Amino acid sequence: MSTPRCIAGIDMGGTRIKAVLHNAANDEEIDRRIEPTGDTGEATNGTPPWASAIRNLIEVWEGQHGVIIEAVGIACPGLAARDGRSIEHLPGKLEGLVGFNFSDFLGRHCRMINDAHAAMLGEVDSGVAQGMSDVVMLTLGTGVGGAILSNGQLLRGRIGRAGHCGHMCVDAWAEESGVTGTPGSLEIAIGNYTVEARSNGRFPSTLDLINALKHNDAEAVAIWERSIEALAGGVTSLINILDPQAVVIGGGIAEVGDLLFEPLKAHLNRMEWRPGGHAVDILHASLGEWAGAIGALANIQQPK
Repeated sequence: MSTPRCIAGIDMGGTRIKAVLHNAANDEEIDRRIEPTGDTGEATNGTPPWASAIRNLIEVWEGQHGVIIEAVGIACPGLAARDGRSIEHLPGKLEGLVGFNFSDFLGRHCRMINDAHAAMLGEVDSGVAQGMSDVVMLTLGTGVGGAILSNGQLLRGRIGRAGHCGHMCVDAWAEESGVTGTPGSLEIAIGNYTVEARSNGRFPSTLDLINALKHNDAEAVAIWERSIEALAGGVTSLINILDPQAVVIGGGIAEVGDLLFEPLKAHLNRMEWRPGGHAVDILHASLGEWAGAIGALANIQQPK
């Protein structure tokens, strides 16, 4: 009996690695795991801890399941090189990742992709956007990520910057700028990393804000309403520019459910241009934290 030849999809974040092992021959999932990234650890013989963690996982899987992992799709923050062999730009995270060649390091074919781009591919492959050809995705978490599928193709742009919807400007007169230098970005308006500043120090996290919101705290209601209105403005702009079938919203903040989607849709009833009464569907991402790994798996299976 021949040794099964498999592929892996890996989503590498700042704290955790989410990984899926897949038998491409019979289209069956074999295993999925979550491991620590080890980003705060020290390099061993010049090898970053996150690279060692991925190599160790590949070796464990091959030994435990008796398979050969021929190819690995890797999703992570940053702008992926056009050839998919490395990350070309990544501000302030995962030291050593820029220019790191996983194909050489792991000794097998690897392909890199931005994590929000991967989440989009995951939702189109087997999630809420399955079968769609024109979709915008926003991931609301510590920051705001995004991706665009246009005519069935993931929009990457000239340097891989396309789809970074969190860095769109929703307030040109704002004093604060994000990591890209864009003032008043959508990420600043709703990302978790700014909620303490947006609440003048009262709420250290979006979870704290939501808990207060559930108790009808007036200040929490006002802050949340302003954030959702900015999100609606951003979604409206994306709809006007891209004319998608749907806007998919995922990430940790989206897990509050109706507390986000009901006021968002109410604002869109006022803001959205709807020729002939056509309203774009606003959908809650369905794959949760596994979207990036599943999307990385889908990406490694695409033709070069």
